[in-house]
Amino acid sequence: MLEYLRVGHPAPDFEADAVLDQEFTRIKLSNYQGSKYVVLFFYPLDFTFVCPTEVLAFSDRYDQFAKADAEVIGISVDSKYAHLAWIQTPLADGGLGGDIKCPLVSDLTKAIATSFNVLDPIAGVSLRGLFIIDKAGLLQHATVNNLAFGRNIDEALRTLKAIQHTQRHTNEGCPANWREGMATLKIS
Repeated sequence: MLEYLRVGHPAPDFEADAVLDQEFTRIKLSNYQGSKYVVLFFYPLDFTFVCPTEVLAFSDRYDQFAKADAEVIGISVDSKYAHLAWIQTPLADGGLGGDIKCPLVSDLTKAIATSFNVLDPIAGVSLRGLFIIDKAGLLQHATVNNLAFGRNIDEALRTLKAIQHTQRHTNEGCPANWREGMATLKIS
């Protein structure tokens, strides 16, 4: 039986094939525990319309996430071979046009999407799930968009920084629309 996925609880671990720097590799989520935050984003499929905009946007902002001590990882139900072909296909032909800074994980068995409760059972693809996992391996943020619309990368980065701020300053809370450097609320 699938355990209920909740913020504040351990994120489901996984190990799977991925493409990084146009090479095949293995990614194990728990390997980041103790060293980095993880921004995990699910997308439906390679070679589609909205998905490349998100993957390219996360890749374009990768250095900002890395500066915030986070690894960004993309996941879809495509094979590692499809990921590599998509990365190597020019933008004009529906591909990603070259190097992508974040690894793209293959969830061909759909086990990872199932464990994060983002698998659309009718379409057989992942919904657009976004999960932020802290260094202790605890799920701190979860949102899920339907298939037709993408996410706001600025909001993902803002949320990561809010999580980090409240973990460093446990007696403070971040109000609505908080941005790094703004006043917080004392919640003692």
